Amino acid sequence: MQQTIRKIVIVGGGSAGWMAAAGLSKALGDTLEIDLIESEEIGIVGVGEATIPPILKFNDFLGIDEATFVRETHATYKLGIEFVDWRARGHSYFHPFGHSGREIESFPFHHYWLADWWRRGGDYDYTQYNLETVAAYKGRFGHLMSEGDKPNLNYAFQFDAVLYAKFLRNYSAERGVIRHEGRIVSVEQHPETGFVTAVVTADGRRLEGDLFIDCSGFRGLLIEGALNCGYEDWSRWLPMNSAVAVPCERVADITPYTRATAREAGWTWRIPLQHRTGNGYVFSDQFISVEDARARLLGCLDGAPLADPRLLKFVTGHRKRVWDKNVVALGLASGFLEPLESTALHLVQSGITRLLALFPRTGIVPSVVAQYNKEVLFDYNNIKDFLIAHYKVSDRDDTPFWQWVQAMDMPDSLKERLEMFRETAIVVARDPELFRETSWLAVLMGQGLLPKAVHPAVDSVDPTDLRLHMSRWRKMVESRADTLPAHEDYLRRFAPSPELRRREA
Repeated sequence: MQQTIRKIVIVGGGSAGWMAAAGLSKALGDTLEIDLIESEEIGIVGVGEATIPPILKFNDFLGIDEATFVRETHATYKLGIEFVDWRARGHSYFHPFGHSGREIESFPFHHYWLADWWRRGGDYDYTQYNLETVAAYKGRFGHLMSEGDKPNLNYAFQFDAVLYAKFLRNYSAERGVIRHEGRIVSVEQHPETGFVTAVVTADGRRLEGDLFIDCSGFRGLLIEGALNCGYEDWSRWLPMNSAVAVPCERVADITPYTRATAREAGWTWRIPLQHRTGNGYVFSDQFISVEDARARLLGCLDGAPLADPRLLKFVTGHRKRVWDKNVVALGLASGFLEPLESTALHLVQSGITRLLALFPRTGIVPSVVAQYNKEVLFDYNNIKDFLIAHYKVSDRDDTPFWQWVQAMDMPDSLKERLEMFRETAIVVARDPELFRETSWLAVLMGQGLLPKAVHPAVDSVDPTDLRLHMSRWRKMVESRADTLPAHEDYLRRFAPSPELRRREA
């Protein structure tokens, strides 16, 4: 379609739709028209959302004031994820957003840590040298920048997804995005090219566009319903196909981290917000019934439930083409990966960023479409392998689910990565992979996968000097964390909200 794109139509609201509207309207301004259509009748999937640090770049790009954002979305800060019962029942570890230790003689810290631990034994806790982990478990947070060789504090957010969509809806409206309320009942396509030309609502309105962004959720109204792009099913590696979600009263201090607890047939999440705590059970209905999953979830809440548990059904995987003709799918319309590592909104964000970088000014160019699909599907595959590793690097075999997981095959790409680490302690994770060395180390070492050897450069460092270096680093991390205020106190000072003031009173 060689014609200038003058109008974008976003189909569906929620976090994905309004993130797209905000990003496109910010970048493209009044150079074209942007319409968004959503239906209050259909609603959105939105439950409590946890994010990862790249969300800061998106907010910076939009020019959003952080204090306003935190207050309006009832956000809390997040320093990482605590994984409970994944390696074995009764065991926990932390996946932080920052590095543990620092390089020695240009070689990764974990090689030296492993050599030191092998020599002296004792407590196996690699992340005790990580500032985010120590601060998280102390319940502390603050905007802490690096000072000399002292690390900064890396963070993300936990917020109410419905309030986030509302916040971005107001942001987008101020930049000219036009919202239409309505339920789409038909899609019109060009008879020769198959390009989408318009969507039609139940009350007969017809919205034409040159480029369509499909944010219609699992059903993929345009990308699948109209264009039949097909779906790559990853259930053989990630068998979870259901989730029940419920908010509950917040009865404890706000922890600056998300918790993921392994269960008999999947895992539960806990996401603390200012006004409530978000909870959910992600499971495979081959190993537990929906009724039992609901009961197990309600039985592990911190406080009284604030609603009835909602059931979500899904198939892990992605559309075979996330951009086809003049339709780009974002969010659940493009695919689904369980939220174990809080990647859902990041995939929306990276999709928007890539679309803007490759934006077709004078029409749809096949090579651009192919490049976009290549980059987005690379992200999906990288995250897929990282999620599978959580299940495969585990000693659990105490339920039929965990026995099935232990026996299942792995993608060759993951086999190679695990073999390299097991034999050499080397982690290969480079641009443009989302999960880098820090993340892989946190999960692999946290779940007890120990290498057989470390880099020979370790032998050039005197063991006494190494012990002194590590002791100093650990003390510095502890001292730096102790300078931070309590997380909830910091929230009250930085972004005071009526909810927090009520709790203080």
